[in-house]
Amino acid sequence: MINSSRSGKTTARNMTVGPIFRQLTLFALPLMLGNIFQMLYNTVDSVIVGNFVSKQALAAIGSTTMIVNMMVFFFNGFSIGASVIIGQFFGARELEKLHKAIETTMAGTFLLSIFFSVFGILLVKPLLHFMSTPDDVFSDAVLYLRIYIGGISGLLIYNMGSGILRAVGDSTRPLYFLILTSILNIVLDLFFILVLKAGIAGAAIATIISQFFSGVLILVLLTRSKDIYRLRWRELHLDFPILKKIFSVGMPAAIQSVITAFSNMFVQSYINFFGSDCMAGWGCYNKLDQFIMLPMQSMAMAATTFVSQNIGAGNESRADKGTRVALLLSCGVTGVISALLLVFAPPAVRLFSPDAEVIRYGVLFIRTNVAFLLFACISHVLAGALRGRGDSRGPMIIMLLNFVVLRQIYLFLVTRFVANTPRIVGFGYPVGWFFCCVTELIYYFYQRRKALPAADRIA
Repeated sequence: MINSSRSGKTTARNMTVGPIFRQLTLFALPLMLGNIFQMLYNTVDSVIVGNFVSKQALAAIGSTTMIVNMMVFFFNGFSIGASVIIGQFFGARELEKLHKAIETTMAGTFLLSIFFSVFGILLVKPLLHFMSTPDDVFSDAVLYLRIYIGGISGLLIYNMGSGILRAVGDSTRPLYFLILTSILNIVLDLFFILVLKAGIAGAAIATIISQFFSGVLILVLLTRSKDIYRLRWRELHLDFPILKKIFSVGMPAAIQSVITAFSNMFVQSYINFFGSDCMAGWGCYNKLDQFIMLPMQSMAMAATTFVSQNIGAGNESRADKGTRVALLLSCGVTGVISALLLVFAPPAVRLFSPDAEVIRYGVLFIRTNVAFLLFACISHVLAGALRGRGDSRGPMIIMLLNFVVLRQIYLFLVTRFVANTPRIVGFGYPVGWFFCCVTELIYYFYQRRKALPAADRIA
């Protein structure tokens, strides 16, 4: 472990040494649990609104998911770039550059938070109109989104701060903060909706208060830390050479995430054609799907950190071994969860709504799609490993071609020349997952073979 604290202790995790399985598991498990609690923010909103407000309000929250994701995913691309660069400086023991990267990252975070809040609010109505949001949910969706986006800075600051901690191998303390703020969100949701009768607005207010609290906690932690990643407020500035490195890795990931989320808004518009019951069922499926995605996303993040630190340390073979272990872990956990959800789909959807039609649609989407998630699993982990090496452009192009171009071609053709049904529209996701998996595998092995010495390539 690297140690720069006065006490001789450090919470940073040096992933360039030690058993790979243990390193990845100890890092990814709290990360996955943390992501679960972060997902609880919106999921709790959906559960309480669906049971105590109305199915129209539930559909309204479901229709906003893609818009919120489009903003958060773009910012997360910046976070990925920062994590890779910080992780490489950490692995290479370049501590002064590490500090400059941290100060640059947080200065950029504050500027981007202001930008997203202002322009996000202005774009709410145009984006909802673009998705053909039905009239019976439109006003609720506008209200929820404007409140949520107005207070989104807390979430963005937390995500970036936890990204800094992940880069140095600390995925545990962000988990503690999320547990605390998730409990706070549940209490506030119940208070605003059941006591104050604030409806969907109360759900949004509860969420942004909780997210703001998590952002404050992460800033306090970074500021008071005695470790090597301490945030020095007096040195907060934009170091443009380092910022350029962060954007060179982060922007392709951000562009890919935003365009994919934008493409999913097209998918939402196809779903909206079938009415509020189908919209609510699709929203329930998406909430559950986000939970199933967590193991693969967490392991992809673990692979990014593991690979970036080992590449920084010049240990190529260990980076490759870590990628293989991450793939096995991710596919194993995702396979078990998918099988359970296939069996228990009806009670899982019933958590969100007691309405029979909503349950029917939710179960339909689950049983159509979740069996194909292993393809998504492979593509996500390989993309994470490639980004850890500093290659963010390749995964971006592959995911855009499959999650956006191919998916939209599929939806356009099948709804016009085969049949326009909810099941066929929902199957657009597995189509993208499968072809992305195939192309990601080809690209990954091509890049690794190209990186080998000539003698090894011939062998």
